[in-house]
Order: sequence, then C-alpha cells, then structure tokens
Amino acid sequence: MKLLRCLQLLAVSVGLGFLSWGGCSTVSETGRSQFNLMSDAQANQMGFSSFNQLKAEVPISSNPELNSLVTRVGQRISSVVDLPGAEWEFVVFDSPEANAFCLPGGKVGIYTGILPITQSEEGLAVVIGHEVAHAVARHGAERVSRQVALQTAGSLLGVALSNSSAATQQAASTVFGLTSQLGVALPHSRKQESEADYMGLLYMARAGYNPAEAAAFWQRFSDYNQKSGGASTPWFLRTHPLDQKRIQDIKSWIPEAEAQRR
Repeated sequence: MKLLRCLQLLAVSVGLGFLSWGGCSTVSETGRSQFNLMSDAQANQMGFSSFNQLKAEVPISSNPELNSLVTRVGQRISSVVDLPGAEWEFVVFDSPEANAFCLPGGKVGIYTGILPITQSEEGLAVVIGHEVAHAVARHGAERVSRQVALQTAGSLLGVALSNSSAATQQAASTVFGLTSQLGVALPHSRKQESEADYMGLLYMARAGYNPAEAAAFWQRFSDYNQKSGGASTPWFLRTHPLDQKRIQDIKSWIPEAEAQRR
C-alpha cells in the first residue's frame, strides 16, 4: 500500500510539473484538452524526416492507377482541414500489411495490403480521413509527450527508491511499468483512435463522401481481423477500440456527419 501511494504521489507531481511546463492545447472538432510538449515545427520536422526514411526503405507502388486514386482522395480530404505548416503527401507503399498511417506535417502512407478491404474510393476515404485526423489532432506529438512524461516519472521513481532494497526497486519498477501501460498509454491510444474515427468521419463527409461507408469498411476490417487472428487480443491490451465498439460509435455519429456532407 505504501509503494502504491508513493507511485500515485509521484504521478501527480510529475503530471502537474509537465502541465505547468508544456501547457495544454485543444483538439479541433472535439474540444479535448491534450498534453503536448512539442511545437508544431518540431513535430512536423520529425514527420518529414521519418517519412523520407520510410520512402528510402520501403518499396513504393509503381501502379499509376493506385497512386492517382490515393492522391485524389487525399487531396479532397486534406482540402477540408486546417493544419498549419502541413506539406501534404500521399504515398502508396507496396506492402501486404493491412495498414495506413499519417505522420506529423501531413505525410500519409497507405499500404497496398489494406486496399482489398477498402474496396472502393469511399472505402479509401474512410482510411485517409482517419489518418488525416491523427495529423490534425496532433496525436503523434501528444503520444511522444506522454512517453517523455512517463519515462521521466520512471526515472524519478528510481531515484526516490535508490536507497531501498533490490526487491523493493524491482517491485516498484514492475508496478510502474504495468500501471503506465495498462492505466495510461493503452487507454490513451484507444481514446486517440476513437477521436480519429469521429474526426475522420466528419472530414470524409465534408469532402463529399458518404459517411455511411465508414461503418461498412470497419465491418470488413473486423472480418479481416477475425480471420487473421487479430481479434483474440484482450481489450485492455489493445491500442485500438474493439471493432464492434468502434462500429457502434461510428453509426451513432453518421447523422452528424451526413448533415455536414458537401
């Protein structure tokens, strides 16, 4: 109990210290306050550098039709968002992985492995809308900031217990690791993914796409997860919300998105 109390006090003091140092910003569309230590310029530079490295290491698709489709959808969706300093780029990577990503600064990557699941231009708009939302909400910088805070808290805990027995230090390290992952990092990741679902739905609608296609896409993605074994991970160990939960949420948001459809 004493060890747990020590961890709680440490987390509060570190959190307050970082908040006073880095401050909070607000996510557009949702109004959520977020903890962010990075400037937009720093985050964008990180995104540009990482994307250039990926393009040098991962094969880029030479299919002109795929490249044209991804660029067209990406430009339509990025045209309805406001992201100062963004240098939008949409690249198709030749990889069987059913995934996509967006780095800070508007660098979007689509793996060819997800295209059989998107099936159509509107299905692709669901994916790109979701990824663009991550960039607009500055999720990457927020994730890095939280990781820095957790690492600092872990270091301070080690200093605080430096005179304790090896067993106590080991127990504290284990408890802190589990608490930071299960109680902070993973729940926050799921919250970001849900936020990107909501914002991406609005963006695809504003770009003229049918938001109802989002529920259909995520159902196909859920079916893919079932077949590939990805659905077996317990919910509390997931970085993303449960498939059926996100489909249910998306269906509840469709009327709002439809009202904004261009």
